[in-house]
Amino acid sequence: MSCVCISCPPCLQCKPQYNKTSHSGIKIRDIGDALTHSACPQKLRQRLDIRNETLSLRIFTFLRVSKDQTKAPLVTLTANCSKTMQSGGGMALSFCGDDQDINSYSVKDGMLNNGCFVDALNLVPHVFLLFITFPILFIGWGSQSSKVQIHHNTWLHFPGHNMRWILTFSLLFVHVCEFAEGIVSNKGMSTNHLHLFMPAFMGFIAATTSVVYYHNIETSNFPKLLLVLFIYWVLAFITKSIKLWKFAEHYVGPQHLRFCITALLVVLYGLLMGVEINVIRVRKYVFFANPQKVKPPEDLQDLGVRFLQPFVNLLSKSTYWWMNPLIMGAHKRPIELKKIGKLPIAMRALTNYLQLKDAYEDQRTAEDPNRAPSIWRSMYRAFGRPILLSSTFRYLADLLGFAGPLCISGIVKYLNNSSVGPTAKEIEANTHLGVYFMPSIELLKDTSVLAVLLFLALILQRTFLQASYYVTIETGINLRGALLAMIYNKMLRLSTSNMSMGEMTLGQINNLVAIETNQLMWFLFLCPNLWAMPVQIVMGVILLYYLLGCSALVGASVIVLLAPVQYLIATKLADTQKSSLEHSTERLKKTTEILKGIKLLKLYAWENIFCGSVEDTRGKELTSLKNFAFYTSMSIFMNAAIPIAAVLATFVTYYFWTGNTVPAPAEAFAALALFHILVTPLFLLSTVVRFAVKALFSVQKLGEFLQSDEIGDDSWRNGDMPVSMEAGKKHMGGTKAINRKQPMRYQMDNYEQPTRRQMRPSETEDVAVKVSNGFFSWGSNLSTLSDINIRIPTGQLTMIVGQVGCGKSSLLLAMLGEMQNIDGRVFWSNKNRYSVAYATQKSWLLNATVEENITFGSPFNKQRYKAVIDACSLQPDIDLLPFGDQTEIGERGINLSGGQRQRICVARALYQNTNIVFLDDPFSALDIHLSDHLMQEGILKFLQDDKRTVVLVTHKLQYLIHADWIIAMKDGSVLREGTLKDIQTHDIELYEHWKTLMNRQDHGLEKDIQQDSQTTLERKTLRRAFYSREAKNQMDDEDEEEEEEEEDDDNMSTTTNRRSKIPWRVCWCYMSSGGFFMVFLMVSSKLLKHSVIVAIDYWLAIWTSKTNGTIGNGTIGNGTFGNETFGNETFGNGTDPAKDDYHYLLVFTTLCAAGITLCLITSLTVEFLGLSAATNLHHNLLNKIIHAPIRFFDITPLGQILNRFSADTNIIDQHIPPTLESLTRSTLLCLSAIGVISSITPAFLIALVPLAVAFYFIQKYFRVASKDLQDLDDSTQLPLLCHFSETAEGLTTIRAFRHEARFKQRMLELTDTNNTAYLFLSAANRWLEVRTDYLGAVIVLAAAGASIWFPSIGLASGGLVGLGLTYALTVTNYLNWVVRNLADLEVQMAAVKKVNSFLGTESENYEGTMDASQVPENWPQDGEIKIQDLCVRYDPMLKPVLKHVNMYIEPGQKVGICGRTGSGKSSLSLAFFNMVDMFEGKIVIDGIDICKLPLQTLRSRLSIILQDPVLFSGSIRFNLDPERTCTDDRLWEALEIAQLKNMVKALPGGLDAVVNEGGENFSVGQRQLFCLARAFVRKSSILIMDEATASIDMATENILQKVVMTAFADRTVVTIAHRVASILNAEQVLVFSSGILVEKDSGPNLLAQEDSLFSVLVRTHK
Repeated sequence: MSCVCISCPPCLQCKPQYNKTSHSGIKIRDIGDALTHSACPQKLRQRLDIRNETLSLRIFTFLRVSKDQTKAPLVTLTANCSKTMQSGGGMALSFCGDDQDINSYSVKDGMLNNGCFVDALNLVPHVFLLFITFPILFIGWGSQSSKVQIHHNTWLHFPGHNMRWILTFSLLFVHVCEFAEGIVSNKGMSTNHLHLFMPAFMGFIAATTSVVYYHNIETSNFPKLLLVLFIYWVLAFITKSIKLWKFAEHYVGPQHLRFCITALLVVLYGLLMGVEINVIRVRKYVFFANPQKVKPPEDLQDLGVRFLQPFVNLLSKSTYWWMNPLIMGAHKRPIELKKIGKLPIAMRALTNYLQLKDAYEDQRTAEDPNRAPSIWRSMYRAFGRPILLSSTFRYLADLLGFAGPLCISGIVKYLNNSSVGPTAKEIEANTHLGVYFMPSIELLKDTSVLAVLLFLALILQRTFLQASYYVTIETGINLRGALLAMIYNKMLRLSTSNMSMGEMTLGQINNLVAIETNQLMWFLFLCPNLWAMPVQIVMGVILLYYLLGCSALVGASVIVLLAPVQYLIATKLADTQKSSLEHSTERLKKTTEILKGIKLLKLYAWENIFCGSVEDTRGKELTSLKNFAFYTSMSIFMNAAIPIAAVLATFVTYYFWTGNTVPAPAEAFAALALFHILVTPLFLLSTVVRFAVKALFSVQKLGEFLQSDEIGDDSWRNGDMPVSMEAGKKHMGGTKAINRKQPMRYQMDNYEQPTRRQMRPSETEDVAVKVSNGFFSWGSNLSTLSDINIRIPTGQLTMIVGQVGCGKSSLLLAMLGEMQNIDGRVFWSNKNRYSVAYATQKSWLLNATVEENITFGSPFNKQRYKAVIDACSLQPDIDLLPFGDQTEIGERGINLSGGQRQRICVARALYQNTNIVFLDDPFSALDIHLSDHLMQEGILKFLQDDKRTVVLVTHKLQYLIHADWIIAMKDGSVLREGTLKDIQTHDIELYEHWKTLMNRQDHGLEKDIQQDSQTTLERKTLRRAFYSREAKNQMDDEDEEEEEEEEDDDNMSTTTNRRSKIPWRVCWCYMSSGGFFMVFLMVSSKLLKHSVIVAIDYWLAIWTSKTNGTIGNGTIGNGTFGNETFGNETFGNGTDPAKDDYHYLLVFTTLCAAGITLCLITSLTVEFLGLSAATNLHHNLLNKIIHAPIRFFDITPLGQILNRFSADTNIIDQHIPPTLESLTRSTLLCLSAIGVISSITPAFLIALVPLAVAFYFIQKYFRVASKDLQDLDDSTQLPLLCHFSETAEGLTTIRAFRHEARFKQRMLELTDTNNTAYLFLSAANRWLEVRTDYLGAVIVLAAAGASIWFPSIGLASGGLVGLGLTYALTVTNYLNWVVRNLADLEVQMAAVKKVNSFLGTESENYEGTMDASQVPENWPQDGEIKIQDLCVRYDPMLKPVLKHVNMYIEPGQKVGICGRTGSGKSSLSLAFFNMVDMFEGKIVIDGIDICKLPLQTLRSRLSIILQDPVLFSGSIRFNLDPERTCTDDRLWEALEIAQLKNMVKALPGGLDAVVNEGGENFSVGQRQLFCLARAFVRKSSILIMDEATASIDMATENILQKVVMTAFADRTVVTIAHRVASILNAEQVLVFSSGILVEKDSGPNLLAQEDSLFSVLVRTHK
């Protein structure tokens, strides 16, 4: 007997049969009676219409069935409708419901036994809270906006801040569940019972209000108002407890959902009450006599701190809401360093360094002080807690990740049953306190609930995942900062012998800083994966087994078995990357050489030979890159193909294992989603393992470095003051006391800087430094200096002299404590023990302005500064610099010459206000004028007048007469010590030896005076460099303006628009350089691949649905009643289901195979498209640059050109292809997913529009901000790395000056600046990911909602809904990758843009109007030169440098050309080679106008010797004859002429002896001689010598002049004179002035004319 209960008003006619039963109503024996009853039918039908469709459907179906049966079953019809219904109105809304038979407001059993009253009681706390807080919120904080606040609120966290937020969020979630449960339970009631869901709704509003209210109180630091919340929690706790107690009394238990929810609410309210009590306990704001006053965190009082993640509330923390102003503001104006401010104290390098240092040092025990502490353990102790926190977040995220597949399974499973309400029995069994209680188990069968759960699970999962990422990244950055400080601290204490003996090279230190610390940081980023992944994999496999049984294990094993292959590919990738790096370094070295010697290569017409050599190396590099591309594409292929293979293996196994059946759609698509989840950890595992291995090596290297030898204790010099970073802690009582007003200027200066001397005490002690019985070594225990007994008198000039390598510099370093002291002592007098001004032999500059290099941290004193500049004659050099003494010099600044660098170092030593000045051979790079000036003005006047103690190491013996005290060294020991007079009387032999040397130097003096001083030459080079650079800048500006004009045709777009535009034009240029066929192949294969992947999943949906018959069910369930035959038709048309299935299986297998093949093709095409583009771009760039006119190299800084070949080429080679692949893949995945969902449930498109708008704005803002932050990260990294390398180079100087503290300070600042940029960049990435993830979650919700709530639109069968939801889940993963890859690609395309800008350079016209074959073989035979009305300029935009020059040079004539600097002498030499723009007139050599000749022919037939000697790395043979056309005899002959034959014969290998880069293994003079030999090898009848003897001593020059006269007796020689004396005897002398030829005659004739310019030049030696 079945029973249907229908509520109907008890009408008069029914009265007699009215029986009171537990469920009041009318019992009617037959359903027919009920429907034919005289008074009821109309009302009943009304009632039936109002109840949901499904119920009416069931009744009518039931009626049809009962007619067919002979015995109609007994049906009880219960009717009970409200009065409003009788009047034809809708359902009544009353708080307690309006059931006729029950007086809902009756309290005869006691007030608390009325369920409705208890619910009403529960409303009281919520109403109380809203009533009190709303006025406070609106009145109190409405007016607050007008107040001036700190730039961000005074965020202050009350105790239990995070706990409160978590509990409030849980409370909100439970209220939503309570509300949903109330709504569902209400459906089971006859009338609307507001009390079932109204309190839940009000509770939700109250909870939201409570957290807003709390946030406002917290930010304004007014805890007294928290009392309201305390009262609210207490009231809510009491009322909910009463409710729970009443439930228990009425036998409502955990099997009922409302009981569970109420119990949860009681717990949450109780906990919140506890949190509130804790705030009262700690802050004592009420019930206590003296409340605790708390200020906001010190970081927030310092307005410079802009990184607010640690200070904001939990909601802002998890959604990175505080980043909004920064990211949105980037659109208006670029993000600058000022905008990102400083780091919070807890994240600064110093704080983290102290933590790590403590953890490191604590491992050293008293028993074993030399035991090497473990770095791993130190890292764990210092940074273990955040890593554990991150891992917890990660576990939570991974577990929540599995909610997706399970919810999909549930939705697909219950999709067709969701409309079935509770049965009468269920309603009867679950009615207590007059209302229906929903069973707990019912909840998870409701598809709408599942959809919302899926949404919430996704939101939570993504929030936890991003929190995990953020915490590890922050910890990684903190670790890197600490390690850098640790390395730097150690470096400042490294023993000099370690550095000089090569145990610890500069390269190793740079690697530690740039590579090893980053490896450890990356390892930390990835390390939570190490323990999260196994759990994820195990969970995934268990769930798969639960869904699909053993066949799932087959699919999982496919994934697991292929994981080692991925690891193998990853290691191969690392190897190929290493080899390509080696080749690229080699290529760069060659390119640098070419660019440095480009002038010579063009003059000798060798550019193609050298270009070919670079192309060969590039070929090797490309082979490595091919392998790299192949392995990368394999890695991408594996990642894409594994899920397809796993799914195929699983379903095929399932099909045969279970006897030709397939799983239901619910299981199939949950499994599909699980496979997608499983692939990620396995793909990442190989990367993580690789990083773990690298981290092990890095830690080993770091350990070795931290254990290496340190410099000895030299407390005798710095007055027993410890120099270390810990002083910050020890002297200041822990980190807390750091001065917060200028947080990074913690008082290092106070205890580590030498106190500046006030007044000089009366000179009592006559010895400044004394060494007794000194034996010093450079580390091998063999003493370099032995038996040293010397004294340095106070306030006097001491000179140390001796031959090269006798230990003069070592003696200075020994006194400074840099050498290992084997025996003896060094004593310093008390007042001299602080710092020493020290100028090393090898000049050392900082990457800073000239002024900063000279003042070196001392206060600026204008008068003193000017005096020093004059003493070192730096003013003329400074005047030439573009920004005067504010110009950046050093590694990254302007390249100064050796002499200029040396004088700046001496100026630094002079400027410092120290008692002692050590100068180590300051004259080595200076010419005689400057040396004399420096000696007189600087040392004798400036230093001696100041009564400073000066120790001078020198080779210039002519200055010995000025010395107060002389120390003569020989072979590492002191030969003599005393005044010059002492030595003259006691050691006549030594004195005489000095005298002969002095005479030789005097000859040198004459030679020096004759020459145009070296300094003038240096200044000339500098002037040329700047003149050209300014011109270049001017041109650059114009180029930029042009570009802007091109871009802004409409003149409407603002900077904003340009910054957010994607550089499509550059992208197209990159693609087209890869070849159109490759582009077509890539695009078509990508589209085909994604279509096939969609087809696979679509086919699976159809197959699983048809076999399980859910398409039929779905259609009936969806309300298209009457089409029920559809279900029968599918299987009733005579086909064999097994055969049908087999056909499905075949198609499925074929599609999977096609998908896997296409995955392979696409991954290969993208990589090889990239490779082809890289090959073409580099080839074109090299050819363009090598064939560019010489002017291009004058105006383009070398560094800029090299950047195109290094950084930019590297980006094009290795970074763009993977980014492009990832971008296209994620974009197509997202688009195909949205397409699939829209086709299944078109209603989804309604939700898509706002989502697309949101996505557009998110990506637009993010891309601009990300680009700026990436630039900041890059630009702040370089100064940090440079600071490390410059410190390592200048260790001795820094330690001598006692400036360690200042340099540490600088390092900490640079580290923090870089870390700030990196932190902001990673926070911006989290900002994006959280938003795109939430968007993804909304997409999933919209897709689920569309299929549940709008089932009649579209073709939503179970299988297809599963398909749609699985796709929606993938969108969540890929949305942020679309944006991030887009942002990355935009940054990377800048490299292509820069390379492109160089591809527009015009090449020289190599062709000429004559054909090379028309030029006679032996041209020029005679060497006759005619110049007719020649005008020359460097550029059409510049003025002419030669104006209307006419002259005639006879064959074989020796011609000298002279003139002042800038008169156009060198320009004429370039004109002979057609290197400049000859816009008027012509040069005719042996009857041929040189402008008509092909450049290659012209330049290969003439010879030139340049002023700067250029040698290339390779052999001597290669340097003399790169074309390999000459015999050995010819080469030896040339070497003999150049006076080099004996020297080369002595070298190992003779002609094949190695020449280092730039010829560094030969002296400057020898290099110049090689260049002469090179010119002799090419036996041309015209030789041009452009100031070729500038760097050769007088004697050698005389020999050369004779050789040239004899060897080139029959040839034309044009000498451009550097020293006028060298052309006195020339047959014809040409004198130029301002580009005009003013005099021409023989030398003697011009000298005879007193007023001739030539004789003036000879007289002034200029």
